[in-house]
Parts: sequence; structure tokens; C-alpha cells
Amino acid sequence: MTVDCRSVAGLGILLLGGLAGCTPSGPAQSGGMPAMQVVVVEAGQRPVAETLSLVGTLLANESVELKAETDGVIEEILFEEGQAVEAGALLVRLDESKLAATLAEAEANFQLSQANHERAQQLFRDQLISQQEFDQAAAVFSFNQATLQLRRRQLADTRIYAPFEGVVGSRTVSPGQVISKNTTLTWLMDLDPLKVEMSVPERFLARLRVGQTVEFPIAAYGDRSFAGEVYFISPYVEQTTRTAVVRARIPNPEHELKPGMLATLDITLQVRDQAVVISEAGLAQVRDQNRAVVYVVNEELTVEERNVLLGVRMPGEVEVRTGLRAGERVIVEGIQKVGPGSKVNLAPPESSAPYRLRSGDAVTGERRGEGE
Repeated sequence: MTVDCRSVAGLGILLLGGLAGCTPSGPAQSGGMPAMQVVVVEAGQRPVAETLSLVGTLLANESVELKAETDGVIEEILFEEGQAVEAGALLVRLDESKLAATLAEAEANFQLSQANHERAQQLFRDQLISQQEFDQAAAVFSFNQATLQLRRRQLADTRIYAPFEGVVGSRTVSPGQVISKNTTLTWLMDLDPLKVEMSVPERFLARLRVGQTVEFPIAAYGDRSFAGEVYFISPYVEQTTRTAVVRARIPNPEHELKPGMLATLDITLQVRDQAVVISEAGLAQVRDQNRAVVYVVNEELTVEERNVLLGVRMPGEVEVRTGLRAGERVIVEGIQKVGPGSKVNLAPPESSAPYRLRSGDAVTGERRGEGE
């Protein structure tokens, strides 16, 4: 079969002409796409308080387990459970009769040895007794003097006093009960102020200072918040957990808080007065915990891609540490339809109302101390 080359060439010309006739005419935007409408919100600037969230346990300011220093029989209990007592208050008295008798014996022996010692001194000066006889009298005197002091202390140990002002716990003994030196009588706790102890990961220690404020709620009191101040930061880090013990004092004048309660604390690490904050909806891509991409609309209504370093997160908002300036327009709606270099149209201002940033006092962002 013979093919007419002139016919094929003519067909090719017709095809090329047809394709050329399909090319759209008029202005084109960014790869042939029309300008998209987007919603933007200006990056705000205001104080942001960065906090560290930790779990802590409430402790008594002072706490002691009261025990007698001698065996005996409980003669009298002079406190009520839960009673507030002053420092030095008599709490428990043991039977003193046996120890009083031994004290009287010790006093008699001491008086006799003291008289003998004084006579021996005079006789030794007059050279009427030997050095050995004088030394024996002096030794008996010293022994009886020490015995007397011991018996007085043992008698004093039959009375148990409050070592500091506080609240007495439950009692574990009753009058007439025979006890030993290891028997727990009760507990005494100083409840104002309380201490709260927490374990802080080592990466946050450089930003902690004595005097920093801590705030926390207690489940028993609903949304009510309590506050205190850091007073102790451990001088060493536990090698197994890589954490350090931090303690804060919490005023507790009404004794509402109890030792052993669990507290979720917020420690203020830093307050940045001029932090840049954007709506969380403006994050086009989140690359990791601290880095993301946002789209900014410049004066020519062209989209620019910005790599930003994120700071703390707040409800619906996020701090931008680097990569963005306050006042720049960040796309919060229409992100999926545009890219770097795209031409856009701005939606009416009322469209951005749901994304408007809060203003006024410092807002608080959080960094978790556990489970990061």
C-alpha cells in the first residue's frame, strides 16, 4: 500500500493547529490556577509564661513518730486525737513509782560519796591517807554522781512532750498498757506550712530557681488552686531516674491540705514579655515537637513558606520562637489549596473571627515534666 506523504504532513499541521487553538487565553495565576481565597490572622505579640507540669506529693513541714525512751506502764494520756498542741505540751505520762525509788537511792548514795570525798580531800592534804585511798573515794563519788544523773534522766523519760507545735495524730496505746521503748504512741505533724516534693527531669534544672512560684489544684477541692514557693533544689541528680528532688512550701493556715495528697504542679520557668503567638490552625506542617511550617501572605498577596521554631502551646494557640514576626499574616484556612509562590485573595476580616488571638494578661503554656 502506498501512503501519500503530503496527506500525512497536512494531517500533522491540522493537529498542531487544533492543539494551539485549545490553549486558554487571558491572565493565569501560579501554574494556570486562579487566585484562591484564604483566611489569614496576624501573628500577635504578648507576654507568655512558660510552665513545667509535674506530679508532687504533699508532706508535713515537720513530722515525728512519738515513742517512749524507756519501758513502762502508761499512767495517763493527756491529748485528744487530732488536737492542736503547743511545743513542750505534756502528751503521755508513764508510771514513775519504780524510777522515783531508784532516784531516791541514787541521791542517797551520791550524798554519802560526796561527804566521803570531801573528808578524803582534807585527809589527803594532811597526808593522813595514801594516794590510792584518795583515788578510790574520788572514783566512788564520780560513779554515784553519774548514776544520779542517769536516774534523773530515766525519770524524766517517763513524760513524753511535744517537740514542736503541731497536730496530734491517732493514738495507738491506752492507759494501763505496758509498753517498750519501740512502741509507737502517736504521731505529731506541723501542717502549716506544708511541703510539696517533686522529681524534676535534669534537662529543666538549669531553669529552676529558689523562689519560683508553683501552682496546683487538689482533687478534693475541685478547681480551686493553691500556690507556694520553691525553697529547695537537690544538689545532685539521681542516676537511675535522671531527676532531682525539688521542694516548695505551701501556706496551709486552715489545715485544708493533708500530707500524702497528690498535687499536679505548674512551676513558672520563664515569662517572655514579647512572645509571638499564632493560632494553632496556622501550622501547615508539624515536623516534630518543636519545628513546623507556616504560610505567610506578603504585601504582594503571594504565599511564603516559613520554617518556624515553636515554643509553648496554649489552648488553640502556639508560641513561635523564631521564623516569624508579630503582625505578619498567617494563613489559617485554605492552607491545603496553596503553596509557596501562590497568589491569593484575602477573605473578609470577619472570616478570621474564630481564630482571633486572645489579648491582655500573660497566657500560660505548659511543658510536661513526666512522660516526655
